Amino acid sequence: MSVRSPAAPTRAGRRMHGPQGPSQVIILSFAAAAAVGTALLALPVSTTGPGRASFFEALFTATSAVCLTGHLIVNTATHWSLFGHVVILALITIGGFGIMTLASLLGVLVSRRMGLRTRITAAAETRSIGIGDVRRVLASVVLITLAFEAVTSLALSARFYFGYDEPADRALWLGLFHGVSAFNNAGFALFDDNLMGFVDDAWICLPIALASIAGGLGFPVLLQLRREITRPRLWTLNTRLVLATTAALLVSGTVFVTAMEWNNDDTLGKLSPGGRLLAGFFLSTMTRTAGFNTVDIGALDPATWLGMDVLMFIGGGPAGTAGGLKVTTFAVLFFIIYTELRGDGAVNALGKRLPRSVHRQAITVALVSVAVVVTATLALLILTEFTLDQVLFEVMSAFTTAGMSTGITPDLPRAGQLILVLLMFLGRVGPVILASGLALRHTTRLYELPKERPIIG
Repeated sequence: MSVRSPAAPTRAGRRMHGPQGPSQVIILSFAAAAAVGTALLALPVSTTGPGRASFFEALFTATSAVCLTGHLIVNTATHWSLFGHVVILALITIGGFGIMTLASLLGVLVSRRMGLRTRITAAAETRSIGIGDVRRVLASVVLITLAFEAVTSLALSARFYFGYDEPADRALWLGLFHGVSAFNNAGFALFDDNLMGFVDDAWICLPIALASIAGGLGFPVLLQLRREITRPRLWTLNTRLVLATTAALLVSGTVFVTAMEWNNDDTLGKLSPGGRLLAGFFLSTMTRTAGFNTVDIGALDPATWLGMDVLMFIGGGPAGTAGGLKVTTFAVLFFIIYTELRGDGAVNALGKRLPRSVHRQAITVALVSVAVVVTATLALLILTEFTLDQVLFEVMSAFTTAGMSTGITPDLPRAGQLILVLLMFLGRVGPVILASGLALRHTTRLYELPKERPIIG
């Protein structure tokens, strides 16, 4: 008589009943939101001209909006009607809150209680530590999001009204749309040239940049700063890593972009020194997944593109509205390399020792992301005649949900644009699911294989 492993009934039970875990629910929810958005944008009322948008135009725009990317194949300002703009704004809001966050909030409002699976799913999306604290966390997320979006929207509305003589209703709409798009790092704008007409207007650029930075820090950081902003000694390692790495990237990115484009008359060269610094700071900030642009991205030096590829790949903080590899992953990789170069045994970061499981998770997420970018870049090089630096920029921008473009996206073949759609979706849900899956997966072996060291290098 055989003896069944204790784990076998559990696995069989999962196969029989098939309940969906947080990862599957997140994927299906984002896909559902994109599908509904596609259907709405495909309606004749969503476009300004006669007829309706094509299915692929609607699909590309809806995916870009719900994944907080801002990648475009049609002009947002002129192609879509007011109804279409409202749909895009709604998709951005849904993507920013997170599908699971919205589902949990609706569950609280309707039944004033959460099922265990819903609460676990919400915890996975918001990165909250205690399942019992999910309700409080979600309430705080809503308050913080509304506060940042309201302040940014009001500041922008005032500028549009007093500085550009926009009618009151138009100014309020412009302020609201760009305020929400900024905090959610979406990059959608209601002007033909995105924000190029405001390249040296600090009253427009700074509120959008600050809102994008705040959204990119991630909800766990914002929640802790809300509670303990005056007590940094109580900050978690995650908060300190995000703040320190973000500050370093903002400074280094601004210096790099401004220096590279200082004498480029097609970008920063014709601006005043103050305008160049503002434009360089704004471009550096937007590169880390916010996606707005005040200069022509296609006119940048290819070396600047490469530097921006690196910034896009790093991205923002975890569990926020930014995409990319995430600054915490980048910081962990940095400390791993630093430790190896020093010959130390344990990896320490800011006075804390990092578990070995974190090392493996960071390396895995980074290598999988590199593999996705390389594969997509190779595919587009085969499908198109564009140069490597252009294709790499588009791929990196889509996968990291940055949404910037050298201008080649509308000219890509349909297969190439479909690759970008998949990249936007993978870039939004992939790193979250991969990282959480690695953290939750734990297998205990009853034996160890003998060690043998291969030659490295």
